[in-house]
Amino acid sequence: MSNAQVVVHRDGDLLAAAAAARLVTSIVDAQAARGHASVVLTGGRTGTAVLEHLNRNAARDAVDWSRVDLFWGDERFLPSGHPDRNETQARAALLDHVALDPSRVHVMEPSDGRFGDDPEAAAAAYAEVLASLASQEDDGVPAFDVCMLGVGEEGHVASVFPDSPAVHEKERTVVAVRDCPKPPPTRVSLTLSSVRHAREVWLMTTGEAKADAVATALSGADEVELPAAGATGQRRTLWLLDTAASAKVPASFTP
Repeated sequence: MSNAQVVVHRDGDLLAAAAAARLVTSIVDAQAARGHASVVLTGGRTGTAVLEHLNRNAARDAVDWSRVDLFWGDERFLPSGHPDRNETQARAALLDHVALDPSRVHVMEPSDGRFGDDPEAAAAAYAEVLASLASQEDDGVPAFDVCMLGVGEEGHVASVFPDSPAVHEKERTVVAVRDCPKPPPTRVSLTLSSVRHAREVWLMTTGEAKADAVATALSGADEVELPAAGATGQRRTLWLLDTAASAKVPASFTP
């Protein structure tokens, strides 16, 4: 991952605030260049904190939210409105507070949605959404402006875990994940090939427990064993870390 950049912040709260400010700039720049922007959201503590900080940031209103397409990197396959769904948390943190175009908020189907308790059908439907918004040269996935991802202690991103069927997937853009090592066991997730369509991929993580995974990914690990190593952007791969998570970053990435 020689093209990756590493930015270290003192703590998780400062990381989230800085990422929120960075996201405003990225969206505004994309809208100035193309008239619209597209962002892949992530759940978890850090992903939600970024949206909370963005909602409190005065620069939030520099964005034309009606011209932003929002996607999710993964979703917990739970009923609509369940507090553990990434969508539910994102709406409370930011989405319910800005003037989005509902047709541009692309949620993954819940377990009580159109397809009932069938995550494979939900994954296939999300793949169709992506394909409908992709240009011909994009191979079924839009060129997202920013894809934000968390990183797990074992190196998972979205719901793509080490040596899992999802990390071996080469054809599909979205997959159902069953028997997930972390609860809830059933999820829907973008594959790594979809993540790699993003112009920029931001990997955001905090805490000493993540330091080994961060260092291993930056050292060029195989994505099958450590999926975060395969989460790279077309133009930029940015690791946003707190001091603890950066403790073992290879010297070549330190200023």
